[in-house]
Amino acid sequence: MNTWEDAAVIAEVNRIGKPRIVLAGLWTSVCIVGPALSALDQGFEVHFIADACGDVSAEAHQRAAERMIQAGARPMTALQYLLELQRDWARGETYDMTTGIARRFGGGYGIGITYAKTMFGAHEG
Repeated sequence: MNTWEDAAVIAEVNRIGKPRIVLAGLWTSVCIVGPALSALDQGFEVHFIADACGDVSAEAHQRAAERMIQAGARPMTALQYLLELQRDWARGETYDMTTGIARRFGGGYGIGITYAKTMFGAHEG
């Protein structure tokens, strides 16, 4: 249930050497809370994609999210994370992929991208 109990996972995470871990998963109170708390204990900065997680009920998901936040994890949305990775619309190598994902899954933001492009021929951002 806690992937942090798998020595191969810990070895790979440590080999990569990044200070931040971003988590998402099917069962917030099981698959995400355990690794989040373990990673925090090991000194990692932990973020979780709240709208890419779920649980047996909305209440269970909310309590699990609160538990992680109380321990120091930071919640994000999938769109927020996507745009944080993109950083700047001038990054052409990821522009089409990022705007494609945002258009398809970004709700009102995705509609705004299409609007700006259609009305002004503008780049998003």
